[in-house]
Amino acid sequence: MDETEDESYAAFLAERREEILQRIAEAAARAGRDPSEVELLAVSKTVDVPQVNLAWKAGYRAFGENRPQELVRKLKGIASYPQMASARFDMIGHLQTNKVREVVGNVTLIHSVSSLHLAEAISKRGVGHDVTSDVLLEVNVSGEESKSGFSPDEVRAALDDILALPALRVHGLMTMAPAHDMDAARRTFSGLRELRDELASRSGLDLPVLSCGMSDDFPIAVEEGSTIVRLGRTVFDPSYVLG
Repeated sequence: MDETEDESYAAFLAERREEILQRIAEAAARAGRDPSEVELLAVSKTVDVPQVNLAWKAGYRAFGENRPQELVRKLKGIASYPQMASARFDMIGHLQTNKVREVVGNVTLIHSVSSLHLAEAISKRGVGHDVTSDVLLEVNVSGEESKSGFSPDEVRAALDDILALPALRVHGLMTMAPAHDMDAARRTFSGLRELRDELASRSGLDLPVLSCGMSDDFPIAVEEGSTIVRLGRTVFDPSYVLG
């Protein structure tokens, strides 16, 4: 981008951010919630480091990456922007055990712990490097075969074993809803909240974090209790129409 394009894109990012925050506030009001309970995570997988810096200037402070190698590249890139030293990066995408080394210690929160085996790998890496990882358990609430994550019954069965792992702190749950079906999305998000309440009651933990809601369905997620919405296209793509 040249300087004029930078200025135009920066203006878009700032204006769009205000529109998103307004949508979050409206959805929170409908549910009787405080909008400050909802964190906006800008999913930066489709943009480069200079655009992430512009998003920082527009007011974003938390970013999410889907791929470990892209996460590492972004972290190296933002080292050229000292003002971004406090930027938060989360891992939100599918994580293989052989990529855990690229993530543990480099992110604030891992949203996508999808199996006991992965939790054990994160724990083992953390113990070896004296790092405690804050994580969410990914649950396939909708039951779609295309989606990864624990089934609700699997997470019920694995919870005690995961909570017993060293160098691992479970803060809540994450899910993805079926695309282009708002009724199914609402059922998915409410199902995640109800499952969290059940697991919290059983374990005695708060499990305060619910990571759900993406560009097409985040107002519904906020209405149903989401505390982190993961927005990519609606944040970074000027051609995306915010409904």
